[in-house]
Amino acid sequence: MNKKAENIIVGISIGDLNGIGSEVILKTFEDSRMLEMCTPVIFANAKILSFVKKSFTSTIQFHGVDKLDQVLPGKVNVFNLWKEGVDINLGANDEKIGEYAIKSFVAATKALKEGTIDVLVTAPINKYNIQSEEFKFPGHTDYLDQELEGNALMMMVQDNLRVGLLTDHVPLNEVSSYLTEELITKKIETVRKSLIQDFSIVKPKIAVLGLNPHAGDGGVIGKEDDLVLKPALKKIFDAGTMVFGPFPADGFFGSGQYEKYDAIVATYHDQGLIPFKTLSFGKGVNYTAGLNRVRTSPDHGTAYDIAGKDMADFNSFKEAVYLAIDIFRSRNQYEEISQKPLKIKEKQL
Repeated sequence: MNKKAENIIVGISIGDLNGIGSEVILKTFEDSRMLEMCTPVIFANAKILSFVKKSFTSTIQFHGVDKLDQVLPGKVNVFNLWKEGVDINLGANDEKIGEYAIKSFVAATKALKEGTIDVLVTAPINKYNIQSEEFKFPGHTDYLDQELEGNALMMMVQDNLRVGLLTDHVPLNEVSSYLTEELITKKIETVRKSLIQDFSIVKPKIAVLGLNPHAGDGGVIGKEDDLVLKPALKKIFDAGTMVFGPFPADGFFGSGQYEKYDAIVATYHDQGLIPFKTLSFGKGVNYTAGLNRVRTSPDHGTAYDIAGKDMADFNSFKEAVYLAIDIFRSRNQYEEISQKPLKIKEKQL
């Protein structure tokens, strides 16, 4: 990992060019103060971004580069990944545009692996138009899980609210079959390690939500909570991890119970993301925990319906940049402490 404390190079994949990704990227770096804390590198084409910025009032200037060693601090760098023109039809679902989204993402991931960029922030893609013979992944996370070291876990973050998932893009009728002691143990350990090294929490407390209504109600409404979740969580707790649950999910957030924990782990996608997006007020960030490199993204999609109308809220993307920088610094600090533990000198008699 690059040890730079300042001038962190933030690689940005462009996402779906017909969506709001380009707009939220440009609006984020319209504020020149952002360039004091990082050096952005957008994997796309400077001419395309010049076209996009005409859809809203912008004075942003680009520094186009053809090689990543030409990147300059204090500039909004655009790595010209392709030279040809691209037909952009804002708001339209287009397979050709999906190809460019993946071209940008794959190139940015390669740069992340090689250490040419320090962190990766991904703009939204369309999970349907990205599919091809060369790219058969449901989305960003699955590809990163293959390309990087570690075990990827989807974690939604907004300040002190952190929601992880035991299962992510799994059909609801298949969730229970995924919940094994092995999976639960692996995911909870990933969350624990992330809270320590990425968020500087020394002894994290983790809550786990039950699968069934009322966490099964003693087996009356499903047996998975009693037969799978509870025994697994007890083993994890007895081994030294501060994990609690399973808690009935329906009242957990409304009662404010979530505030007592450093992270909440939901058993399936919507169980975690619906309350998270309700509470995060448009500033939530999707963080891929568990990998050896840092990747974040905004918590929204392509929003075709407002693309090109100067209506996109860039706060989530800006928060994704902030979080990537914070986690990068936290990991560096954790590594330094781990490599140079405090030495207690023997008392001289």
